[in-house]
Amino acid sequence: MIATSLPNISEQKSERLLDALIEIGQELASTTDLQELLDSLLRVARDVFHFENAIIRLLDEDGLHLIVVADYGYTEDAKGPIQIGQGVMGRTAEIQRPILVENVGQLPDYVPGIPGAQCELAVPLISKNKLVGVLNVESPHPGAFSREDIEPLMILGRQAAIAIDNAKLYGRLTKMSESYRQLYQFNDRILKSVNLGVYTVDTKKIITSWNRKMAEMSGVSAEQAVGARLDELFPNLAEEGVIERLDRVLKSGKKEKLRLLHRQLDGTGRFQKRRLAPLRDGDDVTGVVIIVEDITEFKRLLDQTIQSEKLAEVGRLSAGIAHEINNPLSMVAYATELLKREQPLTGFQEEMLDKIETEVERLKTLTGGLLSFSSNRNTMNRMVNLNDLITEILKLLRFELQRKSIRFETEFSEVPVISADPNKLKQVVINLVMNAVQALQGEGRVVLQTGINRDGRLELLVKDDGPGIPEGLQEQVFVPFFTTKPEGEGTGLGLYICQNIIREHGGVITLKSQPGAGTTFRICLPVK
Repeated sequence: MIATSLPNISEQKSERLLDALIEIGQELASTTDLQELLDSLLRVARDVFHFENAIIRLLDEDGLHLIVVADYGYTEDAKGPIQIGQGVMGRTAEIQRPILVENVGQLPDYVPGIPGAQCELAVPLISKNKLVGVLNVESPHPGAFSREDIEPLMILGRQAAIAIDNAKLYGRLTKMSESYRQLYQFNDRILKSVNLGVYTVDTKKIITSWNRKMAEMSGVSAEQAVGARLDELFPNLAEEGVIERLDRVLKSGKKEKLRLLHRQLDGTGRFQKRRLAPLRDGDDVTGVVIIVEDITEFKRLLDQTIQSEKLAEVGRLSAGIAHEINNPLSMVAYATELLKREQPLTGFQEEMLDKIETEVERLKTLTGGLLSFSSNRNTMNRMVNLNDLITEILKLLRFELQRKSIRFETEFSEVPVISADPNKLKQVVINLVMNAVQALQGEGRVVLQTGINRDGRLELLVKDDGPGIPEGLQEQVFVPFFTTKPEGEGTGLGLYICQNIIREHGGVITLKSQPGAGTTFRICLPVK
């Protein structure tokens, strides 16, 4: 049947579709070879949508046939050309709308595809209101496709059609004569369409073109850039090695690339990848084209992932060490118990054995807390006393607080137990305490206060007497990736995660701070 309406995309499919669009967007910016692009499209269909097969047919030059250009899962017999209007793919091309067939056996003109096919889904590839081709998938399983699959595949198809259309356009342009008018149009089209910073310089390093994305990334308009010397406009490029690479390209005529931390005119640092390629007039190098890709956010996410893996590994290692420590501790405790039964013992011997016993219990408490916090599991609520939980955290953090000369005080009121995940609450409290410690930057005081507020909710205050947070930044501290810490020292996710954990427990977390008078985080949790 022909799909006449499009359903809403599920959250899972939206995420998978976003991955696909990012993939296709990258291909659009970096791939000019049509076959490579088509193969990448099928790889996206396989990796993101998990289709068992897929086939792309593009409209032939005569406008009457569809020709197979890329596929996987199809036999050679199924790859012949088909006419517009023939079979599911032909009809999709004819009406330029998606078609979902739940039982291909009922189609009199079904074009054989995969062996034992039961259902089929085809979407048109349309770019600039013109048909480019058709993307088709089949399955031997009844009901393998639903109406929910149409919209994600249509969006992917539209993005793919643009990429295919652009790749075909590039292919045609490379076959055109090397006239100055066509070359200008070609360069202008690239500069305006790609989502990368692109600029060109001549042999004297004078900027000759500067695209829109480059203006956004640098804060320098095309009017300011074109005609200026690159090394004079951006003096930092000499220290960063870009000018040296540029000279090498001009001299050798060979491509260069580098990755760097670029210091912009406003003083901010951005991680970038730069690719330098020679511009030629026959055998002569007349300039260089530089492609700039900002990878700051990507690197931040990568660093965050690496740090998370490190922390996870440290947690596993700590748990193993804690287990190893517990074994000899048990033996020490057992030996101490046996020695205390020996008679007679001097007063000094009894005192030493009591101290051994006390220290063994203290170590067991510490390793127990470490094992509890380092365990990796889903949310598991149980009855928790917030005062006891803070006491456990204090044992874990005492050394760090003493090392940095931080006074740690608790003001406990009698509070009821609540249903919560203790490990996640520990994560919140540890994060808030360590944030306070970092804000103090030396001697200072951190106070943890518990109680019941006027609304009958359990309340935890984490207070410090540090420099405070400027009023203009207080509303942003819970925004993901926002951080006031120096570059490389924070991911900007700590307070965002804390907020999510507290919300997961039905509570709220708020901030009150005054510059020069310290900061207070207030957590309110329901009592059930």
